Amino acid sequence: MTEESKDHGGRAAARRRRKPAGRRKALAVAAWSAAGVVLLGGAGLGYFYFKFNGNLKTVDIDQALGTDRPQNVDNGSMDILVLGSDSRGGANGEYGRDDGGSARSDTAMIIHLYEGHEKASVVSIPRDTMIARPSCATAGGKTDPGGRRTQFNEAFTVGGAACAVKTVEKMSGIRMDHYIEVDFTGFKKIIDNLGGVEVTTNKPIKDGASHLDLAAGTNKLNGEQALGLVRTRKSVGDGSDLGRIQLQQAFIKALIKQVKGIGVFDNPKRLLDLADSATKAITTDKALGDVKSLMGFAQGLQGIDAQDMQMITLPVTADALDSNRVAPLAKETKMVWDALLADRPIPAEATVNSSGDKGTAGSIVQ
Repeated sequence: MTEESKDHGGRAAARRRRKPAGRRKALAVAAWSAAGVVLLGGAGLGYFYFKFNGNLKTVDIDQALGTDRPQNVDNGSMDILVLGSDSRGGANGEYGRDDGGSARSDTAMIIHLYEGHEKASVVSIPRDTMIARPSCATAGGKTDPGGRRTQFNEAFTVGGAACAVKTVEKMSGIRMDHYIEVDFTGFKKIIDNLGGVEVTTNKPIKDGASHLDLAAGTNKLNGEQALGLVRTRKSVGDGSDLGRIQLQQAFIKALIKQVKGIGVFDNPKRLLDLADSATKAITTDKALGDVKSLMGFAQGLQGIDAQDMQMITLPVTADALDSNRVAPLAKETKMVWDALLADRPIPAEATVNSSGDKGTAGSIVQ
């Protein structure tokens, strides 16, 4: 990438950001993007600044994808692809058979920040959605041809972050401004350093696969329990990935309330512990790959509360060829993408016929 194109990209990204009014504490748009928020108080602390910069891992999406991307629409909005990586390699091996580090996108969310960055829409994509995947470069320097019928989360396995972004952009026609990825172990540490997250369950949740055992009522979840909740599938709703998505969305709102209420920025030790664990936990696109950039990104989220977030699942129905998979509803999905591209709220009729928003899992957690 030339210096001229880098400069142009930087100006385009800057035009899409607008700082909200007021001096409220920073909070995360989603559980997986909570990492950026904790940097606000540590960016000027000398040694810690360089330490946290050294923790960060980045991927150059712009260089990997080149010009084969949707137009960067200049309307003040911002779109972020957030993935939760479920590799069973290394420290994550306790959650299943070691796969040698071959990661999968266990959780995928498109976060759309509306102009002014005071409201957001979150679209969760079921990992078993059958889609047409474009060709992608692989880690071995070869090219995977993609296919007309592939499972959504295979994109990340095949070609990592760049392939996941390319696939989402081909699906939606929307250019992703940023990419954030968090793995299992990092997520646990972030929640532990926050002091846990309080949720209320309307009924007991016991799931052997995710090692979760919660009584009905108010529960303060530590990192291990929080991870169990967002991974729980078999014991809630219809037992599908759609039920797990609803639990994840309910947890995200609880997390946002927690971050606002615990006074993180008044406790230097907690702040530094959070910043250390968060910067170790995430992988970002190159544009967010330093503390200063993450700080600016977090400041852009200051105006968003839990009630300012519209959260849906991509409109899907049972796949015609495989009852264990889902397929996008063409008309309703187009409504979603058209609304976000135009920086408008997602219309209610987009989810009327969707299997993704009919489960009961989300109603279990308050």
